[in-house]
Amino acid sequence: MDNEQKTGIEAVCPGSKGKPQALELADVREKLSEARGPKYWRTLDELAQTPEFEEMLHREFPKHASEWTDKSSRRDFMKIMGASLALAGLSACTKQPLEPIVPYVKQPNNLLLGKPLFYATAMPLGAYGTGLLVESHEGRPTKIEGNPQHPSTLGGTDVFNQASVLTMYDPDRSQTNTYLGESRTWPQVLSNLRGMIEAKKANGGAGLRVLSGATSSPSFVAQMQEFLKTYPKAKWYQWEAVNRDNVYGGAQLAFGQPLETLYNFSKAKVVLSLDGDFLSSGFPGFHKYTREFSRRRRPELKEEMLRFYAVESATTNTAAKADHRLHVKASEVEGFARALASTLGAAQAGGEFKDSQKKFAAALVKDLQAHKGEGLVVVGDAQTPATHALAHAINATLGAVGKTVSYTNPVDAFPTVSKLQQLQELTREMRAGDVDTLVVLNTNPIYDAPADLGFYEAFNKVGLRIHLGLYQDETAKYCHWHLSGTHYLEQWGDTRSFDGTVSFIQPLIAPLYSGHSESELIEFLTNQDEATSYALTQSYWQANHTGADFKSWWERSLHDGFVAGSAFSPKSVTAKVALPPATANADGLEIIFRRDPTIYDGRFANNGWLQETPKPMTQVCWDNPVLMSVATAKKLKLKSEDEVELELNGRKVKGAIWLTPGHPDDAVTVTLGYGRGIAGRVGSGIGFSAYQLRTSNALWNAGGLKLRATGVHFGLASPQGQQSMEGRAIVRAATLEEFIKSPGFAHEMVEAPAAGLTMYAPYEYKDHKWGMAIDLNSCVGCKTCTIACQAENNIAVVGKDQVKRGRHMNWLRIDNYHEGKPENPNTYFQPVPCMQCENAPCEVVCPVGATAHSTEGLNDMVYNRCVGTRYCSNNCPYKVRRFNFLLYSDFDTPQLKFQRNPDVSVRSRGVMEKCTYCVQRITHARINAEEQNRKVKDGEILTACQQACPAEAIIFGDLNDPASRVSKLKASERNYGLLEELNTRPRTTYMAAVRNPNPELER
Repeated sequence: MDNEQKTGIEAVCPGSKGKPQALELADVREKLSEARGPKYWRTLDELAQTPEFEEMLHREFPKHASEWTDKSSRRDFMKIMGASLALAGLSACTKQPLEPIVPYVKQPNNLLLGKPLFYATAMPLGAYGTGLLVESHEGRPTKIEGNPQHPSTLGGTDVFNQASVLTMYDPDRSQTNTYLGESRTWPQVLSNLRGMIEAKKANGGAGLRVLSGATSSPSFVAQMQEFLKTYPKAKWYQWEAVNRDNVYGGAQLAFGQPLETLYNFSKAKVVLSLDGDFLSSGFPGFHKYTREFSRRRRPELKEEMLRFYAVESATTNTAAKADHRLHVKASEVEGFARALASTLGAAQAGGEFKDSQKKFAAALVKDLQAHKGEGLVVVGDAQTPATHALAHAINATLGAVGKTVSYTNPVDAFPTVSKLQQLQELTREMRAGDVDTLVVLNTNPIYDAPADLGFYEAFNKVGLRIHLGLYQDETAKYCHWHLSGTHYLEQWGDTRSFDGTVSFIQPLIAPLYSGHSESELIEFLTNQDEATSYALTQSYWQANHTGADFKSWWERSLHDGFVAGSAFSPKSVTAKVALPPATANADGLEIIFRRDPTIYDGRFANNGWLQETPKPMTQVCWDNPVLMSVATAKKLKLKSEDEVELELNGRKVKGAIWLTPGHPDDAVTVTLGYGRGIAGRVGSGIGFSAYQLRTSNALWNAGGLKLRATGVHFGLASPQGQQSMEGRAIVRAATLEEFIKSPGFAHEMVEAPAAGLTMYAPYEYKDHKWGMAIDLNSCVGCKTCTIACQAENNIAVVGKDQVKRGRHMNWLRIDNYHEGKPENPNTYFQPVPCMQCENAPCEVVCPVGATAHSTEGLNDMVYNRCVGTRYCSNNCPYKVRRFNFLLYSDFDTPQLKFQRNPDVSVRSRGVMEKCTYCVQRITHARINAEEQNRKVKDGEILTACQQACPAEAIIFGDLNDPASRVSKLKASERNYGLLEELNTRPRTTYMAAVRNPNPELER
């Protein structure tokens, strides 16, 4: 922001009401610097209470001194001025909400600088909320963690949760309200809308429509019901480009009503996924499902270990964890489900298995029948309603209902009419001229509506278009009014988790840009009342609370982050499947549309952390390539990074090919969310928009795709090939049968050097000796740990060009390894942080001692010593060191300063950096233990990657404590060191992967 050259406080913080508007910031800064010198900037609030400040104000600014004579006004003035001067104008807006918020832990009587507080809140995504804890430093939310008490998340997070704090501080967010591009204050907005409100009340709301995203918020739904009572002729529509229409439609076919399907992997022994990506961020229930699934995949369970089959179209990290995979086109999954249901006697569905599917199907059927009550069939959101209905029938036949699967009321407030049908109806009304006023709330249909609807043309026929959102996006561009919205960390509200648990959205900070929430706008449109989101949320629950002591209940619920016992009760239902005619398989080359693993539907396109995180399966970042099997590419004479033109029903886009092991033949997969025209400086113009090919009758897949090579080499960024490790048995894996016969198989693959054979001097660890174990069997490759590490350690984003040059900065990467033939390989995920070697090859080559061995076993980096020789990186066999070739950290944008962890330095150019086991967290725990005259307890220190991991794949602790969990894992026969043949003696080690294949199918 370039506010320092502007006049008045209003230029810095619109919420300050412009007092005093004639005061020059540069003048104030100059005079106060002369009065106090550099120390002034760190003690401004303290100075505001002293006589010296008042004397300076009267002496240097006599015209304004009279306005600030009383102490309260002076304090208010300095709250605004002080932070503006200290941090280039934005931190004046950075303060806690006016309403009381309840910390997750007991708040100290006096705030201790440097000691964070944690508050419980929830992040909504679509209709589903995730219970979270947010770390706050002096009123600045800096880091997202999972809420371990929340029944639907169990302490896990996903990539969208971890990156959401960066979205809140995004400098490209909407910072002002506008009318036809001209700035308007909030009072001006309300004043201008009053005439429209009076007119609509007079005609009952005729021609008034509201379009929002999906919601499960009890208080907002109640608000909208009141809104529709006030305007009986108005309508409320919802649209989500990535929606659950097919899920609810399948339940309607099976049970005669839309229901939520809940899975219990903790009781399952055999799981079948039909395009069900339940181990991927964004899938409702991902956090809990991943944790339960990973616990059931531990080979120490032996015969009780879960076996996983996957029938998949688009390659996913979920199917990569399967013991057996069947790759089919998306249009063929329903046919497989029909044949399976008929074979199991679940439904007269017709259909037959193809010859290539019969061996897989025979073994699967036998396994499911042998585990009745312990089997489970999961279906993905993109599959047809018929496939979902068939899965319900199969689960009922297998005795899974009430054991591994249950049904509840829908989380979505309006599941009976699909989101697509609602958008189609709204489009018809706009085209017919029946809509004269449209209010769009945090949704972007101009960008993501189906291409055949003609939404843009119909939209422009509406006489008054009002948009509220975080960004001035594609839809906002074509609206008369754009109103700056609030991030979930800036507003009060409520939402429901996938199991129905009510979670409270509690703000950590006042709105950075004086934005307003959906509930605040709807309240004004309904009652012309300027109530806050806090008042609206609290009043709703006060009216609906049945207990005697509302205050205690309210504070307890805010403290916990959720309403205890609010999850939906399971419903008793009977499957009576009424199937529609079978869907025909797609002809020719099929295109498959899927949500992007890191950008979702496009709403996170301007988030640099998410853009730079490699996709779980392709390892490509900063793009959405066209995924294709090796065989199909060979047939079409294409190779990775060739640009192609995709044509479907006369619509064309261009993208780059990326060959993907395990992808079905005669099909390509494209992900949604790219090709944004207006998405900020990070997300605009990246990739291509698959929405331009997506139509209302083929939201998830379509046949008849034409593909033509353009002859251009596109150039994609994929970091994995830039850090190849040279060694044998990098990933060590075996079958369950082999593990039972030889539990020490991992040590038989490589002959490790004899103990004591080293030129390095031995280290003696008298107090702590930190170490880490990573279970490859638990890791699902979701990349949550990568972004958690980035957020915790202030790791910079470098951009596509620098990634292509091999200069990415992620301290923690997850490598993919494929075993077998490219048409159906076994895939393994391996997180790779710094190994913290005992015999560290990086330490001995540093000429300035910038990397050194600590007394607790860490390979420390002293940034001030580093002179950038990069000898340490060249000598590291694990390729885990990162060098700042350029000034990647943004030192200028004020907003980004607030997001950073104050416990970790922000590195400039020319230094080497790497994983430190979150040494700042180790230090905090050690200090706390010393203050209490005790030792650090096992589990008291959680590294950022460990705490974020929903699969519990990463364990950290003290190797000097034989009772610690990490020590026990190190003693396991599955434990091995990466490249241990080099005798580096890494203290980060791995638990070998173990698959549980069906002997009838094992190759």
